[in-house]
Amino acid sequence: MFSLHTLIETKELATRVTHLATELADTYGDRPLTVLGVMTGSLVLMADLIRQLEMPLRVGVMQARSYRGKATSAGELALNLDMMPQIAGQDVLVVDDIFDTGHTLKNVLESIQEHGPTSVRSLVLLSKSERHEVAIRPDFVGFRIPNEFVVGYGLDYQDLYRNLPFVAALEDHEIASHA
Repeated sequence: MFSLHTLIETKELATRVTHLATELADTYGDRPLTVLGVMTGSLVLMADLIRQLEMPLRVGVMQARSYRGKATSAGELALNLDMMPQIAGQDVLVVDDIFDTGHTLKNVLESIQEHGPTSVRSLVLLSKSERHEVAIRPDFVGFRIPNEFVVGYGLDYQDLYRNLPFVAALEDHEIASHA
């Protein structure tokens, strides 16, 4: 396996998710909310988050893929909205794992706007500020991290490590030797 160094411990993740849930409760109050998770990296975060929300919830998923196989840099984005519930007239929160360059979230939000929601906001677990290439920013951010390739808590490398209960960085030399 690969060498990892922990960036965010399990307890830190739990504490921050609780704070994010409080921010969402303050923002939406008792209004119904449709939470859309961007598969597959957001599923752990989304599961932990929605269990702490008390407003009426609808939950759905969509697929946005820009990494293929052993790639560590994004390619062309492919969106699949077939599993998304009807969102016309709804308040929508898009939950994603990481805001890197921002192109994925920008395209997801633009696609969702075409379906007529009342409002659309976004929440990401991680943000790599030094990599942002788009003007938009997530409405809610769990953690700001350095420009490292991260795994755990839903994030993967070659479909491994999603199950780690913490966020860790892969060593660059390890990625290069397995690419």
